[in-house]
Amino acid sequence: MVSDTLQPLDALGPMPKGGNADPDNPARQDYLQGRKFFQEGEYAQAAIAFHNALRGFEEQGDQIGVANSADRLGDACLAKGEYAMALANYQQAHAICEKEDDSFSLLALNKKMAAAYRQLNDHAKALELLYDILEHYRLTSNPKGAVEVLVLIAETYAELGDKASAADAYRSVASIHRGFKHARLAAEFAQRAETLDQQK
Repeated sequence: MVSDTLQPLDALGPMPKGGNADPDNPARQDYLQGRKFFQEGEYAQAAIAFHNALRGFEEQGDQIGVANSADRLGDACLAKGEYAMALANYQQAHAICEKEDDSFSLLALNKKMAAAYRQLNDHAKALELLYDILEHYRLTSNPKGAVEVLVLIAETYAELGDKASAADAYRSVASIHRGFKHARLAAEFAQRAETLDQQK
């Protein structure tokens, strides 16, 4: 199942934009049908609907529609365990977001791509994306985002068997929580780091 932290884009601009505003637009209908299937956990049906929406938006030359459909198709593939397909769709959406200079959507896609890379056991690529996200959060002074991505970094290192790096990431999380006087959370992450240290 797709993690709660992996939100669908729809950030490239609201879907009802340009050609999408027409309720009779078949690509838009396919897209909305895909969202309904996805919410109901019908991931195979959702994937078909998003694929059809993607093709429809491509024919219309609607890049925003293509990006949103590719993103959602990636979510459906991820939920079905088709990680390489998910990655290919996220990369298609990513290329459009780069052209649109949509940093918010790029950030969301990087998180999803990192999740797909982890599932494909390509931890190096996952870590590269996660560290990019961490740098973004550092530059935008977003401690909540930094904590979330540091936990993902720790989990990725743990999957690699690099307990020392995983422990370091958890210590960074504990340090951020301490800075905000979140004593219970700081203690919890410090304990996670200590547990990993003992397993080395």
